Amino acid sequence: MKFPSAYTILFGLIILIAAATWVVPAGEYTRETNEALGQETPVPGTYQVVEANPQGVFDVLLAPVAGFYDPDSYEARAIDVALFVLIIGGFLGIATRTGAIDAGIERTMISLKGREKWMIPILMALFAAGGTIYGMA
Repeated sequence: MKFPSAYTILFGLIILIAAATWVVPAGEYTRETNEALGQETPVPGTYQVVEANPQGVFDVLLAPVAGFYDPDSYEARAIDVALFVLIIGGFLGIATRTGAIDAGIERTMISLKGREKWMIPILMALFAAGGTIYGMA
C-alpha cells in the first residue's frame, strides 16, 4: 500500500468539502470595516442562517480551475502565481538537467583552489540574489 499523491489528497478534500455543503447549514456574519485592521471583519453575535448553495459533480470538477480564475467573471485569482512557479520551475529544471549550476560551482572551486572557504559567502550571495530577484526559493 502506497501513500496517495498530493493530487489524490487534494481532490479527496474537494469532494469532502462539496459533500459538506449538503449537510452543514449555511450561514454568515454581518461584516463591518475595522479601521485598526483596515479590512472588513465579522461582527460578533450577528450570525444568521442563509440559503444553502450545495455543490454538485460539475462544481467539484470545476473547482481546480475556479481556484486559478473565476469562471463567471474571468477574474484572475491564483493563475499568475501558478504560471510563475511553473516558469521558474522549468528554468531551474533545465539549469539542473544541463548541469549549468554544478559546472559554475565547479569552475569557481577550481579558481579558488586553497581558498574554498570563500565559496560559502559567494554561494550565499548568489542564492540570496536568486531568491530575491526571481523567487528561486
